[in-house]
Amino acid sequence: MNTAKPRILYAEDEADIASVVIDYLHHAGYEVEHFADGSQAMAALRARAPQLAILDLMLPGTDGLSILRECRARQICPVICLTAKVEEVDRLVGLEMGADDYICKPFSPRELIARVKVILRRHAPPAPGAVASQAASDWQLDETTSQASWRGQDLGLTRREFALLHILQRHPGKIYPRSQLLDLAYADALEVSDRAIDSHIKNLRKKLRTVMGDDADCIRSIYGVGFAFEG
Repeated sequence: MNTAKPRILYAEDEADIASVVIDYLHHAGYEVEHFADGSQAMAALRARAPQLAILDLMLPGTDGLSILRECRARQICPVICLTAKVEEVDRLVGLEMGADDYICKPFSPRELIARVKVILRRHAPPAPGAVASQAASDWQLDETTSQASWRGQDLGLTRREFALLHILQRHPGKIYPRSQLLDLAYADALEVSDRAIDSHIKNLRKKLRTVMGDDADCIRSIYGVGFAFEG
């Protein structure tokens, strides 16, 4: 039986970077449709939706943020933003517009492939007749009591720690900027800084490792942006 390769639309106008990324994507088993012009990439997206789009934000023609906006408005496909922009505000704009991930240049092609695999796995349609995965059933979160357990072992979380875990765990892989976590988990607090989130995340990780093992690393930090649940 022939299985179609996942198709990735890749918009990048720097030829040297594009050549390396395309080679890595092909080697990983993906079909790649590459465009150096944003307007052409936009037309291709509208004509035939890929499984994933990797977008450079600084493109000739239509810029990457406009393409991202189109993808989100029409629910075309998940998106990874790949760009030389390094300011935190630029990363936050892309994430708050709905990017699934954000990688700054220079970057490791292997890291890009790893993130592509995570996103495609997360968005893959369930197999016919599939049941809830064991990984999902391992977790028990009770909003009424703010109690969380993993495989029957209570995590002993504080109310803030529970709120953060609950927010992150609902959408595995989604990157939550610190500003969004402040709004969601600390809505009833008058004055809370980013340091409070970092402190609670640090304590949450310790408690997770206590019951899941020292190698457990369910919560990924995205430097200068925020956190994502990868359990």
